[in-house]
Amino acid sequence: MRVVVAGSQGFIGSALVPHLRAEGHEVRVLVRRAPRSADEVAWDPDRGRLDPEVLRAADAVVDLAGVNAGSRPLTARRKQVVLSSRLRTTELLSVTLAGLDDRPRVLLQASGIGAYGDRGEVEIDEHEPLGTTFFADVVRQWEAATAPAQDAGTRVVLLRTGVVLGPHGGALGRLLPLLRVGLGGRLGSGRQFWPWITLTDEVRAIEHLLGAPVHGPVNLVTRADRNADVIGALARAMHRPAAVPVPAFALRALLGDFSSEVLGSIRAIPAALDASGFRPVHPDLASASAWLVDAG
Repeated sequence: MRVVVAGSQGFIGSALVPHLRAEGHEVRVLVRRAPRSADEVAWDPDRGRLDPEVLRAADAVVDLAGVNAGSRPLTARRKQVVLSSRLRTTELLSVTLAGLDDRPRVLLQASGIGAYGDRGEVEIDEHEPLGTTFFADVVRQWEAATAPAQDAGTRVVLLRTGVVLGPHGGALGRLLPLLRVGLGGRLGSGRQFWPWITLTDEVRAIEHLLGAPVHGPVNLVTRADRNADVIGALARAMHRPAAVPVPAFALRALLGDFSSEVLGSIRAIPAALDASGFRPVHPDLASASAWLVDAG
């Protein structure tokens, strides 16, 4: 397939692009600077600038663009940046796709498992209503921005990604170095469910969804395990203890509203992904942890 990727420099995008190319797809990436190679295309979401011919030549678009919500304190201004960085890119891609009527296309749109908010022990599939947290509201508006493309007949898949386990960066970026020296532990009570997927399976699932007859929200997770079990499995794979817990109050003071993503319990299951025939290569914490340590 001919695939256009937005957000190719991020944690997931930087792994997805080489994976797609290795699988035989022709990939062009959207960049906000002058292109440096033939496979780069300049665009400017803030000014609504994107050459429609770039998408006309594509079979699929994967939109992973948006600032990292956890990289800075979530002040009122930062919250607006988090939201606007997602809406502007999604709206531009969706409206541009809607204006192309020559053949069917697919838009794989990044989203987040934080859509559901803190749901405790309840198993959550894609039919569950969205929550009321800041991040749930971001997801609500983010996904709604794909409406022009959907209304025009584009197959839109909403990638509600969970905690992505990778050796460098992502949700574990700050935690892994502590675990490696034996200074990590559960976060808060540790009883909250973390819906996780390895970076390997994340990019495999995205490629799978390019061709699978799926539309609408997809929980991009492998399974959900309690935070203490996730941390414990990682520590065991590193042959380190996990005996230094981080209290919930400290996380709330440090992370502000982002703490809901760490302390909230989301027992999400990959119902749509399983039904589509996708099978992860890291189906459990033991295999995921072993891969993570070997890859690091």
